[in-house]
Amino acid sequence: MPKASEIKKNSAVEFEGRVYFVRDIERSVPQGRAGGSLYRMRMYDVVTNNKIDQTFKDSDMLTLADLTRRPATFSYADGDEYVFMDTEDFTQYSLNREVIAEELLFISEETQGVTVILVSDAPVALGLPPTVDLEIVETDPSLKGGSATARTKPATLTTGLVVQVPEHISTGDRIKINVDERRFLSRA
Repeated sequence: MPKASEIKKNSAVEFEGRVYFVRDIERSVPQGRAGGSLYRMRMYDVVTNNKIDQTFKDSDMLTLADLTRRPATFSYADGDEYVFMDTEDFTQYSLNREVIAEELLFISEETQGVTVILVSDAPVALGLPPTVDLEIVETDPSLKGGSATARTKPATLTTGLVVQVPEHISTGDRIKINVDERRFLSRA
């Protein structure tokens, strides 16, 4: 059983008899407390998708739920449902747009390294690779002689994500994006 300070984003924990998926963690250190950090976790019920915010002391013990990660690729969208196919046994997993809205900014048909996260054989979230390659659909024209590091400009990618890119990058270029930091790394 890990302490609250050891829980990471995208973990599944058992809390008050239910399984929750941890979507966000904020750490705070209140003044006047003898070295005790507080961890505010935004968690979603795996079954009902209800959201709760719960605060834990760093020493609180939590139970990790049984979590399975399956390699998958994006297949198709059917209204608000997005279907991903397991690359090993071809099982199809359906996830609602609301649940994976943040992850959809990084997923195209070509995206490799996506995992579907299952709790009790039910799909609850997506795991993304550390970097993804996406194409720029709109940005200001590239400047001749623009340096690679000096100034940046906004670029809209095929998924709708907007990132800052160096001014020598132009529309149609494929670029590598750091998923966690949402920033340009290099040309793909």
